[in-house]
Amino acid sequence: MLTFLLWLILLALCWPLALLALLLYPVVWVLLLPLRLFGIAVGGVFSLLGAVIMLPARIVRRLGRGPAARAE
Repeated sequence: MLTFLLWLILLALCWPLALLALLLYPVVWVLLLPLRLFGIAVGGVFSLLGAVIMLPARIVRRLGRGPAARAE
């Protein structure tokens, strides 16, 4: 009987929280969307900087392979 009573108390306390989470999820998703876009942009800038910094090393590596590698 005590277990059933505890389940009823848990049901009474948790269903409003679950309903609130269900309703607030789209709002939180829309609020966080600009942060995701900012993260994508920052990741792109870091990738570009890494490619620019590594470009001289890639050129030297390709030139050092010999004439057979340059023909490809």
